[in-house]
Amino acid sequence: MAINKVIYGGNTLIDLTGDSVTKDKLLTGYTAHDKSGEVIEGACSFDVDSTDATVTAAEILNGQIAYARGSKISGTMKNNGAVAETIADKDSVYTVPIGYHDGSGTVQLDATEKAKLIPGNIKKGVNVLGVEGDCEPSSDVTAQAKTATPSTVKQTVLPDNGIDYLSQVVINPIAYVESANSAGGTTVTIAG
Repeated sequence: MAINKVIYGGNTLIDLTGDSVTKDKLLTGYTAHDKSGEVIEGACSFDVDSTDATVTAAEILNGQIAYARGSKISGTMKNNGAVAETIADKDSVYTVPIGYHDGSGTVQLDATEKAKLIPGNIKKGVNVLGVEGDCEPSSDVTAQAKTATPSTVKQTVLPDNGIDYLSQVVINPIAYVESANSAGGTTVTIAG
């Protein structure tokens, strides 16, 4: 029989009678005395109360295991590792995939497009993505102004041979004539 209470000179030196430790509450690998004074070996394999945990399987990396709310949870989060993507035009948008990223991924401008960002391709005084333009109009560039009149067929207005670009295209108004008709209304006659 084990000793669970020691009184010496009227003073209680040790009193285990009110202790509540049991094998199932003591961690495995530890020893203690129960309320009867017997030595007990711990049988509890957990070290935390996880009933208030909020983690879900989608928040744990796939292939990893955790314990929460008293249950074992196997992770389902995708491991994206190092994602490397490029953007090829001004309207490109990269959507970051859901899951884990190891922090070394990159998204950058496509190399072909980046090579075009040189000062000579950008108008002087304009800054595009940190590249200051130095391109000035050439003195041998010629412009032309043209006038077009609408018709019932498709028209393409282009500069004449030897002209670099159209500086202006004037579209004449549609020619028409209004006249009264016998029904009391107006007849519109369009030329062309």
